[in-house]
Amino acid sequence: VPINVAINGAAGRMGRMLIHAIDGETDLSLVLALERPDSVLLGQDAGLVAGIGEIGVPVATNMKAASFDVLIDFSVPAATLGLLETGAVEGCGMVIGTTGFNAAGLRAIDVAAETVPIVMAPNMSVGVNVAFRLIETAAKILGGTVDIEIYEMHHRHKIDAPSGTAVRMGEIVANARGRDLEEDAIYGRVGDTGERTQPTIGFHSARGGDVVGEHTVTFAGTGERIEITHKAQSRSNFAAGAIRAVRFIAEKIALKEKGLYGMENVLGL
Repeated sequence: VPINVAINGAAGRMGRMLIHAIDGETDLSLVLALERPDSVLLGQDAGLVAGIGEIGVPVATNMKAASFDVLIDFSVPAATLGLLETGAVEGCGMVIGTTGFNAAGLRAIDVAAETVPIVMAPNMSVGVNVAFRLIETAAKILGGTVDIEIYEMHHRHKIDAPSGTAVRMGEIVANARGRDLEEDAIYGRVGDTGERTQPTIGFHSARGGDVVGEHTVTFAGTGERIEITHKAQSRSNFAAGAIRAVRFIAEKIALKEKGLYGMENVLGL
């Protein structure tokens, strides 16, 4: 029996990529493609929107238009939280790739995960999650002996900065050093900032062109530095990771297990 999947944000860049990816999987079936109520694509076939031909699933705004097992959400925080508030995922599971949540939003997701299984990850790429582990190892070994700066660049259409992936990298560094990121983060520098102090973690964001996503964490010491970089050349790697997360959630549903999981759980890292 295939896993019935719904996508929220189906007409977006990631949504289209996910429609394409699901179409190539024999154990997954797209049953619902959701968009915001003012979308000009409502009623159009989701397959045509994704450029793969008709698949018989119209772009819709009604959560109850079809029954699903797992909801994949790549939208905006307000839309994600709106789904949780309406109880749209009761009895199901959820994969959240949306970024930019504030503290209240993260708490709402924690509460939802008390009743349903949720995978939440700022970046579902396998490569990025391997990079997370490398960053953690470097931060634990080097500790406060180096200055740590995080650089990220994305396409001109990205609406939040720094990226959720960059923030996660900062959290990993801070946690590895026994620190709180909120206390250590510096977002950009301008003017007379004075000398750099430990244990500051600097963030720098650039936007332009069609860059899918590039992240570098620099560990700058005296006489040498280490740079851990991940460059995404296509969104297909994010979609592949999301598909793995869907299967992970389906297993949790079958076992009647709840909770909030990350890609490290999905990948067994």
